[in-house]
Amino acid sequence: MSAPAADLSGADTGLAGVPVTDVSLKRRDFASDQEVRWCPGCGDYSILSTFQGMLPKLGIKKENAVVISGIGCSSRFPYYMNTYGMHTIHGRAPAIATGLAVSRPDLAVFVMTGDGDALSIGGNHLIHAMRRNVNLTILMFNNQIYGLTKGQYSPTSEAGSVTKSSPMGSVDYPFNPLSVALGAGCSFVARALDSDRKGLDETLTTAAHHRGTSFVEIYQNCPIFNDGAFDGYKGPEAAERIVRLVDGEPILLGADRSKGVVRDPVNGSLTVTEVAQVGMDHVVVHDATRPDPSLAFELAHLHDSGQISQIPLGILRSVSLPTYDDMVRDQLRLAGGSADDKPARDAALQQLLRGNDTWQVHN
Repeated sequence: MSAPAADLSGADTGLAGVPVTDVSLKRRDFASDQEVRWCPGCGDYSILSTFQGMLPKLGIKKENAVVISGIGCSSRFPYYMNTYGMHTIHGRAPAIATGLAVSRPDLAVFVMTGDGDALSIGGNHLIHAMRRNVNLTILMFNNQIYGLTKGQYSPTSEAGSVTKSSPMGSVDYPFNPLSVALGAGCSFVARALDSDRKGLDETLTTAAHHRGTSFVEIYQNCPIFNDGAFDGYKGPEAAERIVRLVDGEPILLGADRSKGVVRDPVNGSLTVTEVAQVGMDHVVVHDATRPDPSLAFELAHLHDSGQISQIPLGILRSVSLPTYDDMVRDQLRLAGGSADDKPARDAALQQLLRGNDTWQVHN
């Protein structure tokens, strides 16, 4: 059942229709009594703690938050949340979450998945959830490896990765998850880092408030099978290697913000250079709200050329589009009509079921 209008959270957000809480909630209120069983040093611990700490700030009732997962290390998430949730089957979390979002507009639905679960067996379900713009928040933990099955290369493993299933090096080209999401027409696309608690919290909070499909790729360290994959974006090097995206602001980086993302005057592609050499007027200003996703695509591929060592963190795209679940419910209301129309509707349904031709089968 939907909550009364007086109890609703923000009418124009992803939380519209979700009852607000009348008690003060803390992080511990969203933590279950189950022992957290990830490997020591796993980046999932940081994501779990940040997510549990973010939920109270949404102001919604604990009973109206739902966590859905598939299969994999990341998919143990529902066990550790003191909310309703489902640990479902491999790759199918977006499909199950879609049904829940359509049938229960009073719920805030979160999907927890990994690079293998989401982009291999679950790739089809993921892209169609994003294409439909279902009101879901999808967190994809990307450690570039299969962890639960003990170290096989995944759809995001770098080419040449030596793993248990590619002892001579992977010959697959990896997916760029941000590009996949943008190509599917996802209305909210972002990237965060497991160890960047502040940035992760801000990104997840914004994603939860977005109405439509929010896709957040989280770089997550697997200390057992792919340790240090993202070390270049942590510690002293982080300021030089990370491009933090802020909507409406010039895209700057570096400890002293002396470098900027500009367009190459020859081929028009994005590149990084000293601002003093080109002037601030030439630095690209980030616009996550533009309907055309071309800039977001370019930022998603900033690192792929091999010429640039920087990666973007933050929100690449955030646009407002009608949601699948809202439109389905609108159609159902229209088809339902008024109470005065019920006899005619019932008669029409019976006629449809009977059809124009009938047969009697005699023994």
